[in-house]
Amino acid sequence: MLRILMLGLLCSVLIGQGPVAEREAIERQFRTWLEQDLWPRAQQRGVSRTTFDAAFSVVTLNWNLPDLIPPGKQARTPKVQRQAEFGSPAKYFNRSSINWATSVGRQMQSRYASTLADVERKTGVPARIILAIWGRESGYGRVSIPHDVFEVLGTKGFMSTRAAYFTDELLAALEIAEAGHAPSGTMKSSWAGALGQPQFMPSSFLQYAVDGNGDGRADIWASEADTIASIGYYLARHGWNGERDWGFEVRLPAAVSCSLEGPDQGKPIREWVVMGIERASGKPFPDGELPRDGFLMLPAGRYGPAFIVTGNFYVLKDYNMSDLYALFVGHVGDRIAYSIGDFSEPWKPIDKLYRSDIAAMQRALETLGHDVGGADGLPGYKTRRSIGRWQIANGYQQTCFPDAQMKARLSD
Repeated sequence: MLRILMLGLLCSVLIGQGPVAEREAIERQFRTWLEQDLWPRAQQRGVSRTTFDAAFSVVTLNWNLPDLIPPGKQARTPKVQRQAEFGSPAKYFNRSSINWATSVGRQMQSRYASTLADVERKTGVPARIILAIWGRESGYGRVSIPHDVFEVLGTKGFMSTRAAYFTDELLAALEIAEAGHAPSGTMKSSWAGALGQPQFMPSSFLQYAVDGNGDGRADIWASEADTIASIGYYLARHGWNGERDWGFEVRLPAAVSCSLEGPDQGKPIREWVVMGIERASGKPFPDGELPRDGFLMLPAGRYGPAFIVTGNFYVLKDYNMSDLYALFVGHVGDRIAYSIGDFSEPWKPIDKLYRSDIAAMQRALETLGHDVGGADGLPGYKTRRSIGRWQIANGYQQTCFPDAQMKARLSD
């Protein structure tokens, strides 16, 4: 929520309040865009004029959304992004969120046991994983989803930094309305245009939303059965392997380099075991996992827990590209099903850094020949392992995570 508020504040700074006349002129341009640009494309997709007019009859531009560029304006990025402090991965796993998602997830597991079992049988996706995604995305349908999808996507399709993408999503939303999947008045979305309890973007809805209760509609707004079935179908279509787990917390010996992280450095799990990696629980890896590839995953480098993950972890990332999101889903799912506790290894304190600090480090590493995955100010696995390689090459303790000392050394 804080990130959304900060993005909204940035948007206000970028575009300013503007004179009323200017806003009114842009609103008129918006109506012209709807009529002359959007309507012909919607019509080609089979959207009726009745559906189109109903969608936009009361819609106006939402000036509070992030990343807007009104016609004739240019976005300005501050040189030092102090509004975007990089947060510790530990914040993603605050105890209240974990405990709530787990306890309510168990209630939902009991309440919808038959539906979950049916979807698991058809898709191979475990009930606990479906529940954890449902909980993370919409609090099992309890979180308010306040925005009109046509206002959000209309605004962002007309004047945002990714206008073409959001225009395509807007056209998909119109197709959904035309097909009558959503109950009247329920085409509500997030500030980014994601729909319903699974938070599908409209294009994902058209590909993956399914009817779970047999009423002929894929109602991800009001139907729990449709929501459960749609999440399971989405993961199955993205390659979930029902014979494998998502991953395991492990103990990473000091002798094993943290720079071995990444989905492109996998090896059979039995080889990780030979290197000295063990499950944090003390249990052996399942026999069926040993000959199959596992991947080292260290979301905080050596400042937090370590994991050997499977290909299913990266299927979870197809739902949301964040390592922490996928880890949250796997962990909460395990807590729902197996009554496990916290990670064995705690999240350690990290230095206070801004995204602009991390981006500067990434650019410095790039000049040294490292592939950091882009200077975006976020330490993904390519950045983390590049840091580890740089630390070893320069005689420093290998942590595979950015810190203030490294920032200073790279800027020398």
